[in-house]
Amino acid sequence: MPPKPKHTKEQIIAAALDFVAKNGAEALTAKELGKALNTSTTPIFTAFRSMQEVQEAVRAAAMERFESYAHMTGRDMPAFKQAGMQMILFAKNEPRLYKLVFMSANGSVRSFDDIYSQLGRVAGECLTAIQTDYGLPEDAAKTLFEHTWIHTFGIGALCATGMCNFSDDKISKMLTQDFTAMMALVKSGKETVK
Repeated sequence: MPPKPKHTKEQIIAAALDFVAKNGAEALTAKELGKALNTSTTPIFTAFRSMQEVQEAVRAAAMERFESYAHMTGRDMPAFKQAGMQMILFAKNEPRLYKLVFMSANGSVRSFDDIYSQLGRVAGECLTAIQTDYGLPEDAAKTLFEHTWIHTFGIGALCATGMCNFSDDKISKMLTQDFTAMMALVKSGKETVK
């Protein structure tokens, strides 16, 4: 009978996520993760086949952490704007995880539909909120979501990289301006630029 593992897969992922949040994804190695767990690399490779598998698990855990931000409530604003504000809060509070989830190369992404599918339930909830709150059909709601998400992503990237440190009030105003402009464009039926 093989010896009982010193660390569970979940413990390893949690330690790796904390390490990446502090040091960045590029610093995550088996040796560094072993140090973080106060052990050798053996338990890591007992639970995982490779560091690639660990990195994929950390990315999934980072996405779960982002989703927990996206579902925080308490502000008096429309649900879709709330999701945007929380995305930027994630960028400000967890810049290295934001970079991992939203700013790392991903060869499987070819279009915004690929991004949309990777955003999982958050994207679906945003789309539903737009359709419900603003009475838009799915195609118009998706166009609005795509354009405002790209703007929100950009603000988040500026915050995550330390290029800008916008106040919550400034972020709120920027999101409102972009949303209002895109809503007018979508409702005009002229959102396709020739």
